[in-house]
Amino acid sequence: MVIITDTAAWVQSQSRSIVDFISAPSTTSSALPPYVQIGAAAAFTMGLGYYLSKGVSSSSNSSGYSFGNVTYTGNVKPLVDPQNQSRVLSDGSRISAYLKDDTLQAFLFDDARTLYQGVRRGARLSNNGPMLGRRVKQSDGSCPYVWESYNTILERAEHVSIAFRELGIPTGNAENIGIYSKNRPEWIVTEFATYNYSNVIVPIYETLGSEASIFILNQAEIKIVVCDDIAKATGLLKFKEQCPSLKTLVVMEPITDELKTSAASLDVRVLTFEDLEKLGRDATTRPAHIPPTPEDLATICYTSGTTGTPKGVMLTHANVIADGVCMDFFKHSGIAATDSMISFLPLAHMLERVIESVCFCVGAKVGFYRGDIRVLAEDIKELRPTVVPVVPRVLNRLYDKVMSEVNKSTLKKMLFDFAISYKARDMANFNIRNDGFFDSIVFKKIREGFGGRVRLMITGSAPLSTNVLTFVRAAMGCVVVEGYGQTECVAACTVSMEGDSLAGHVGMVIPSCQIKLVDVPELNYYARDQAGEVCVKGHIVFKGYYKNEQQTRETIDDDGWLHTGDIGRWTPEGTLKIVDRKKHIFKLSQGEYVAPEKIENIYVRSKYVAQSFVHGESLKTCLIAIVVPDAEVLVPAMADQGIKGSIEELCANAAVKKIILDDMVAVGKKAGLFSFEQVRDIHLSAEQFSVENDLLTPTLKSKRPKLKAHYATQLDEMYAKLP
Repeated sequence: MVIITDTAAWVQSQSRSIVDFISAPSTTSSALPPYVQIGAAAAFTMGLGYYLSKGVSSSSNSSGYSFGNVTYTGNVKPLVDPQNQSRVLSDGSRISAYLKDDTLQAFLFDDARTLYQGVRRGARLSNNGPMLGRRVKQSDGSCPYVWESYNTILERAEHVSIAFRELGIPTGNAENIGIYSKNRPEWIVTEFATYNYSNVIVPIYETLGSEASIFILNQAEIKIVVCDDIAKATGLLKFKEQCPSLKTLVVMEPITDELKTSAASLDVRVLTFEDLEKLGRDATTRPAHIPPTPEDLATICYTSGTTGTPKGVMLTHANVIADGVCMDFFKHSGIAATDSMISFLPLAHMLERVIESVCFCVGAKVGFYRGDIRVLAEDIKELRPTVVPVVPRVLNRLYDKVMSEVNKSTLKKMLFDFAISYKARDMANFNIRNDGFFDSIVFKKIREGFGGRVRLMITGSAPLSTNVLTFVRAAMGCVVVEGYGQTECVAACTVSMEGDSLAGHVGMVIPSCQIKLVDVPELNYYARDQAGEVCVKGHIVFKGYYKNEQQTRETIDDDGWLHTGDIGRWTPEGTLKIVDRKKHIFKLSQGEYVAPEKIENIYVRSKYVAQSFVHGESLKTCLIAIVVPDAEVLVPAMADQGIKGSIEELCANAAVKKIILDDMVAVGKKAGLFSFEQVRDIHLSAEQFSVENDLLTPTLKSKRPKLKAHYATQLDEMYAKLP
């Protein structure tokens, strides 16, 4: 059994357990000479191509949808003209071509202008249908999902909100309530209890360090924190002397006498979640709700950032509701009361919460994983979700796993490539299906790994390469969309149009905002060339950083534009492509500006590279890098070349380093990196960058100053050897 002990391994292992594309090792390669395999594969694929070209897709639309001189005959009607997805305003900014006029859309439903209203709308639409589910072991040994209805969850939230009053927590938008938990029903119960009296919910990341946690508790003056287990509660008690406002801890699991004693000695009250609900249920004083207005704060979402102390992003109910407007793009795969969503991406991050908020507005149900990533695949197969939010690293891992199996056989590789090409051609016509020939013989196991019913898959938070996105769309046979944004604009400010199979961009502007590109002369990006820093304005832009006016002014200009720090380029189709990063740029001694994150996103395409940290200094002429190899690829690949050993041994092998460096440089050259953007030397590290070793943020972004300090010796040694 593989034990996942840190976040980096957690992320890399996710798709490993989700899919097993071809379980049996290839025997073809040893049975026939290569030229026989190639000839057989060629004959097979040509014959198959002829057979398929004679058929007509059962899901095609014979009449088609025409835009200008182009007609699409697939089963998905393009939301807008695929060649003109945005409209340019007089100030040079762009809005979605979906909008009928220049007025931005603020909400999906008039009776759901706040999250408080949204969940009540869902309860009505679903006729008090199932809302939240978790797996519960039964006496017969089975472990099905057991569901609680909308009204049950709202009733529990009512009891918890009354209990907050009994504990002396004031009502109103100035009061912050902390939650420190993995995804589970009690998280949502606590959230809606918070909204009943216009309080603000403040998530604490599971993997935040003690220093950041103390900062959040003190800055937000949090009096009560709801935790999922004893370990988190115990950890918070250790900070009590540095956190004078903390008075109460609620634990979702049974508590021990040791915890009670420890808490009492620090004058902290400890309750179980069950006790909290009972306290509210038995209370005789039951004040009327104080529902939030759209402009009231809903949450303060702390972003740990790659440098400095965490920043509290203040998001209103109107902000979150407005970001959910992007779901209006999905006419073919839109979320409805009959849908079910798997919840495993952290609720402390806004992508997950926005999608769940839309589910709750329409009466859909959300099933939670058991909190153990090692059994996530079992949870997905049991739930059989129709909506799956996912992060790129999961899909990258899925792709790598599949390709490592496919590449073992020439015949399999040719069949696989032909299947992807065929599906890509079909998808280019806005045809999305999973009932075709290749769907049955090539991609079936992948779909079954996700439960077999997925209609909508949403990915974001990091760049996804073109080949991986095309593969996922082909294999899943469902709508797979990619979005771009940041916490300061809730989650997404662009989302790709359903059915648009053209990869390499992050979609069109969502209806609730407008985007403009601003000159970045130091990187040679100019708005006149359709490139520049991505700036966002509209209903989704946050209200500022909590108690930090200076950083707010540095991020939002006087005209209300949020400066993201990302460099974008408008495509000919009117979609946005993220091409660079303004932050973290540095200048080499010759005067060239370098954006290391862009280079790292290219190097990760190397089959050997799992993670990398590209480093440069103003007094140096070249770049160097720390590279964490992908052990599952590197160990067998080197063994095939006669170099055997553990991942640690391979990392210390000079020949292995040269092989990896050569492959990275080749990948960089193919991607168009300039010579000064290519690394001259690398150090191989078997230690993965993770949240636990403080080298990644909770959103899995590199902490560059920490990485530089952690590998200071290796970086100095590399530069010392270079001319």
